[in-house]
Amino acid sequence: MNVRVLRIELRRSVAPWAGAVVLTTALAFLYVVGAGWGTTAWTVQWTSLALWTRGMLFYLWPLAVGLGALQGMRDHRSKMSELLTSTPRPARHRAATLAGTTAITLASAWALLVLVGGVQVLANTGYTHLGWLPISLVGALSLVAGAVLGMGAGRALPSVLTPPLLAMGAFVFTALMHMSLGRTETTTAEGVSTTEPNQVSLLSPAVQEVRDVLVTLSASVHVGQTIWLLGLAAAGFALLVAATPRTRLIALTPALAGAALALLVLPSDPRRIHVVDEAAAELVCDGPVCVTKTQQARLADLAGPGKEALRLLHGALGSQAPVSVRENAAVLPEGSTPQWSRKTVLFDFDDDLIAAAKGGELTWALIAKGMVPGCTPVGWSGAGDGAAQTVAVGWVLGDLRSLPGTTSASLGGGVDAEARPIWKELKALPPAEQLSRINAMRAAALSCEGDVYEALKGGASG
Repeated sequence: MNVRVLRIELRRSVAPWAGAVVLTTALAFLYVVGAGWGTTAWTVQWTSLALWTRGMLFYLWPLAVGLGALQGMRDHRSKMSELLTSTPRPARHRAATLAGTTAITLASAWALLVLVGGVQVLANTGYTHLGWLPISLVGALSLVAGAVLGMGAGRALPSVLTPPLLAMGAFVFTALMHMSLGRTETTTAEGVSTTEPNQVSLLSPAVQEVRDVLVTLSASVHVGQTIWLLGLAAAGFALLVAATPRTRLIALTPALAGAALALLVLPSDPRRIHVVDEAAAELVCDGPVCVTKTQQARLADLAGPGKEALRLLHGALGSQAPVSVRENAAVLPEGSTPQWSRKTVLFDFDDDLIAAAKGGELTWALIAKGMVPGCTPVGWSGAGDGAAQTVAVGWVLGDLRSLPGTTSASLGGGVDAEARPIWKELKALPPAEQLSRINAMRAAALSCEGDVYEALKGGASG
């Protein structure tokens, strides 16, 4: 297809409108509604960008299918079908021109979407890699395959109802893949029931929301989805060329074969669907303070407060104090209990306490994470142990202070009000008894067993 033919097709087809709709609606959603926050925002890391834009396919893919069906009905609407079949030009040439124009437009719109996010990612991270590229390439292929499939269906079933019904059917398909058919109920080691994506859910081009910046899709997912999408595209193209009911039925064979082959390649174990990016999780250190490679640009600001926090903890706890500060790179199943270390202060940049800390407050926040790291199940939200953290940090520093992120207007200062009587009771005790209660509290907090408040008050922590 030369440039002149492409220009003509762009003028007389809905392809430019399809590209414009995909680009503008995706950008509107990403900017107005927002996609992620903190380290998982779509403009912060490359993998997050790729996964969040793939998440947009939840509704972009049905749009592509519906607009493709509208494009496929063009000859029928203009009443030129019989005239075109009488020309010597092979049907596959006309189909290639029609499909190629839409494919170029949609792929360009997707590339612009990624480019807009990519420019912002470059300004926000020092970690550059190509592991995100297959995720985005499969996204572009899904839009093209959906549009070509829609074209073939529109030509085979030239009815005014075909485009909206196909779009709605595609939307229902993606919804079912992410709500019921594509989810498997599991139970964590703690007895908490959750759902995880299964093998069938990977037939949807959309992916679930980004929960951890260190998690990416495995290579087998990319391969399996590529096979499935190529099958859909081949079926759509075959429908564009087919002229009889029998050949149209045969044209569906690539889609069925693609689904069968894809299910053989796609991982059945949820732990092999979303995997840890080992390169991104690699630690970069400044002495005893370490962060993952994704956050290496923030190490300079963290090193000083981290070393100061370790010094203060050693002065208060002696040999029981932690000896290092490290960004938590463990990726645990949703609903599971966090796992903490006695010798390492583990933290997450998305933790409210860390995210709200500025300057010297970061030292206080790291002390709080070393003393009472929190036991809210992974992926859940909860009140946490703000009062216990406030008392513990006050004990280390020798003065009760409000921690960052714990005295917002919504809390009305409730954390400090709860911590003050516990603090006064603790400080009235002899130093040896204070240390005993602090050690009991810390043991309960690190093991996530027992009550940290009861330990501070001198009761049983278990």
